Amino acid sequence: MTNDILQALTLLKSKKWVDLTHSFDKDSPHFFMFKPAEFEILFDYKDGFFTQQFTFPGQYGTHIDAPSHFVPDARTLDELELKELVLPLIVIDQSERAKQDPNFSLSKNDILRFEAEHGTIEAGTFVALRTDWSKRWPSQEKMNNKDQQGNNQIPGWGTNVLKFLFEEREIKAIGHETFDTDSAKEFRRNNALFSEYYVLAQDTYQIELLANLDQVPTHGAVIFNIPAKPKNATGFPVRSFAILP
Repeated sequence: MTNDILQALTLLKSKKWVDLTHSFDKDSPHFFMFKPAEFEILFDYKDGFFTQQFTFPGQYGTHIDAPSHFVPDARTLDELELKELVLPLIVIDQSERAKQDPNFSLSKNDILRFEAEHGTIEAGTFVALRTDWSKRWPSQEKMNNKDQQGNNQIPGWGTNVLKFLFEEREIKAIGHETFDTDSAKEFRRNNALFSEYYVLAQDTYQIELLANLDQVPTHGAVIFNIPAKPKNATGFPVRSFAILP
């Protein structure tokens, strides 16, 4: 009898796999309100085995945000279903724009222009915003991209485009290469992360600090977002990767 699952695995392993995840340590870039990660050796080989203790916020490195990160009584990381974590991937390339205007917020009109070239964004997909911001890793200074006044200059998603994507295109989740969903300029203007709240209020997750989106096609790949399963967690470092068509 033919085993369809093993055949599918053989097919998947014949494809190109792209790691979308940064490795991190105590010196890696992190959100300005967080302390650097701490890696401590608990037992060394002289003790018979090597064990480390890791201390870092849940939202550290390439990470997943569960709905409860912003929304009280919403689902926590351990309550996300496995099938939610594997989705068709669409990449919106705004990397050239980010070089010229690091303060932009993606808009509905940007998506309509994208669709005019690439076709309508399908329901149930994971939409990633490519800015090539991940190429600034592992420099905290380059990731922050401060101006002369000390303000971060970092692109992001506009709330209007997220409403369009979730409510009209019925996408499932999003991801980006920066620390936050919102652009730094919008965060300063609103003194709040309205776009991030909106995403998590849709009872879904997002992935932050993605890497290597420049190696993934606009359509056709599948993204896997595999975190650990700490109980009642609002987020955790994730191993995200894509399998290309």
